[in-house]
Amino acid sequence: MPENTETKPAEAAAPPAGPAAAGQKPPAKKPTESKPRVEPDKMRRRLIWTCIWGYLGVNFLMFLRFFFPRALFEPKTVFSIGYPSDFGLGVDTKFQREYRIWVDRVPGRLFVIYARCTHLGCTPDWKPAENKFKCPCHGSGYDNEAINFEGPAPRPMDRAHVELDATGQIIVDTNRLYVRDLKAGRDEFDNPGAYLPA
Repeated sequence: MPENTETKPAEAAAPPAGPAAAGQKPPAKKPTESKPRVEPDKMRRRLIWTCIWGYLGVNFLMFLRFFFPRALFEPKTVFSIGYPSDFGLGVDTKFQREYRIWVDRVPGRLFVIYARCTHLGCTPDWKPAENKFKCPCHGSGYDNEAINFEGPAPRPMDRAHVELDATGQIIVDTNRLYVRDLKAGRDEFDNPGAYLPA
């Protein structure tokens, strides 16, 4: 028999399974490149632009604020306070907080004092123990009929217009004030509407 001289084709050399198989060191890894640092000039510019835009934004919001005003409470200027028989002699302070007035009844008259100091406009306090009004701002003093007698107040406190409606209730109008200013020759405390006979 003839000898089998066939040779198997040479197997292609397979690449080594790993670097260890080939006896070689692994290829050196490239160092990871870090993000480039922001230059100080760029940081400074960013900070400046942030401040500028922030400033403009705040100013724009303040500008818009004027288009949405807050609703302020304004008390009524014409209102009813009850019947003359509801008030005894002396000063009644129950309407001070709501309408900024005092109802004062003296023998023969009932009138309404507008609670505003004639010096700088503060609201005086009624001191029943001392039978006087005392302004907490600058110490002006008024007697029980709101006539000034101490402190810097130049004249008595004003009186509001009063009248009776068809049902007999007292209607007060704080838009119409009666003034006594003797230096100016003006005395309206005896005018009709400055008081009610009682």
